[in-house]
Amino acid sequence: MQVLGVDPGLTRCGLGIVEGTVGRPLTMIDVGVVRTPADLPIEKRLLSIEQAIDEWVVRHRPDVVAVERVFAQHNVRTVMGTAQASAVAMLVAARHGLPVALHTPSEVKASVTGSGRADKAQVTAMVTRLLKLTEAPKPADAADALALAICHIWRGGAEARIAAAVQANHALASGKGTAR
Repeated sequence: MQVLGVDPGLTRCGLGIVEGTVGRPLTMIDVGVVRTPADLPIEKRLLSIEQAIDEWVVRHRPDVVAVERVFAQHNVRTVMGTAQASAVAMLVAARHGLPVALHTPSEVKASVTGSGRADKAQVTAMVTRLLKLTEAPKPADAADALALAICHIWRGGAEARIAAAVQANHALASGKGTAR
């Protein structure tokens, strides 16, 4: 499975592609950050982010797009920008027929470090270690995008297997499936 992780933001939007499956080594395919100047009108900033994400989807053909779920903050302006960038990522995924998975920051931190309260340095260190990188991805938005992709591979893969097992169980129970 190849996952495009998106750490949404207006000033810096992290993008990371990770390939792997549960129980197997993970591989970083690409990582980067889309930057937009704060003095640019919001619609042009969103357009730049949209074009960059679209380019990544066309170039890498991920199986799924994992986006950080926007969470409440005290700074409404920051939340709005993050939510807008998040919506752009979901729109690009939908345009290409890709499923979207949303993961909270604490889910991502817990998946990658074992603690939902890990700080950015701990997340970056674990991403570097898990992907066997020679140096840490910078800035933190790039590492966060990779962490989102890793989280989805580990959590999403397990959730997909559980859903498939439940569906197969329902099919057997209703007489529509066959036992193997």
